[in-house]
Amino acid sequence: MLHRGQESTDGAGGGELTVPMAWLYAEYIADELLRSGDLMPPTSFEFRAGRDALALTIFLSDTDGELSGIQVVSQLDNWLSLTAYDQPWQDWVDERMTALAADAVVAGGPSPDLDLARAAWRWLEETELLAPDLNAVPGGGPVIGEDEGPKVWTPAWQLGLPLGHLAIHLF
Repeated sequence: MLHRGQESTDGAGGGELTVPMAWLYAEYIADELLRSGDLMPPTSFEFRAGRDALALTIFLSDTDGELSGIQVVSQLDNWLSLTAYDQPWQDWVDERMTALAADAVVAGGPSPDLDLARAAWRWLEETELLAPDLNAVPGGGPVIGEDEGPKVWTPAWQLGLPLGHLAIHLF
């Protein structure tokens, strides 16, 4: 979140706080991708899970620190491969977060972008959403309607990641 007094975007100056532009830009891109896919209401927890998972993917894949200058279309294939079903996304996030935390220590202080990414990751890991059981055995019983059928409590990231992937694919 932006705090009162955050005026600097370059980190320079006499004790001014830095605006977390890289995280905010990643979150904006993720939000726009999900909205364009029109997969669910933007006010739902599922949307938030998709936005946060996709924002983490976008933010953490920016290894050169050029997020604000990227062309979104040129990165879609990379984001698709990172969010694919058969990829160890959770391990990749943990590795990238650890690397960024080490970089922040070397740089001499906390990173507001990393703080917001950590908060998103914590929410994605600790929050569970009731979702259709995609691993249910087919033919286990009649499904009457879309809201019927087996449901399980699922970590938000496990629901948000495929939503983010689908939003990228639909873009």
